[in-house]
Amino acid sequence: MRYNERELLSLSRQPAEKAAEVLMRAPKKGSALKKRLVKLVVNFLFYFRTDEAEPIGALLLEHCSISQEEGKIFSISFLEEPERKYFFECDTEEQCLEWVVVLQRASYEFMRSSLAFYRDEILKMTGKDPLEQYGISGEARFQLGTRKV
Repeated sequence: MRYNERELLSLSRQPAEKAAEVLMRAPKKGSALKKRLVKLVVNFLFYFRTDEAEPIGALLLEHCSISQEEGKIFSISFLEEPERKYFFECDTEEQCLEWVVVLQRASYEFMRSSLAFYRDEILKMTGKDPLEQYGISGEARFQLGTRKV
């Protein structure tokens, strides 16, 4: 994915869907847990030093696995490198579960599959494709139809 640093910085300043100070450990060897402000904006998880306004990094939440580990810890790993995990420790198990759910729903893949599911359900109930009124046909560019198994 191509992006511009200035655009990414601008995105990091947008209102967050969820934000909190948590302990974070990057996948680098010898990395320790450090307090970070993490902020979810669309499908990017930005992380900041707690006393700085600019992010020190961002994770694009696509092609990744988000898992609740033990207790109040969750992890993010990417399909290309599943052994490289980012760990996040929350204050409570409830907060941890909230993060896991919101992060799993933040990906384009999840939104696309949800759109396809609800489109099919509305089509079954009404006999009309709800997206046709917006000029989006069944052969649309993003192929919103469900996968055949």
